[in-house]
Amino acid sequence: MKTNPRDNTPSQITTAGVETFLAAGNPSLNLLRVEPGVPVDSAYEHVSILMGYIKHLVREGDMEDDHKFLGAADYLCDMAKALMNDIEIAKNKAH
Repeated sequence: MKTNPRDNTPSQITTAGVETFLAAGNPSLNLLRVEPGVPVDSAYEHVSILMGYIKHLVREGDMEDDHKFLGAADYLCDMAKALMNDIEIAKNKAH
């Protein structure tokens, strides 16, 4: 963990805000981006919640043969992946 140079206290690692997700258009462009400055502990908590929802949607989509559930899981998966990638970028910058 880096330290704050002004008072030599540990500074919190936050999201980098560089990862994008939800491609749309032709040519394909990403609509959304991870917001910079979110503490990684909070971001990890949200990824964990997203993964729980994804697991539930995939299970229900498979059992019900419902492509809406699977489509929603796919969107949430893209979001979770972007958030995890952004966290890793931030952690690598901090070290």
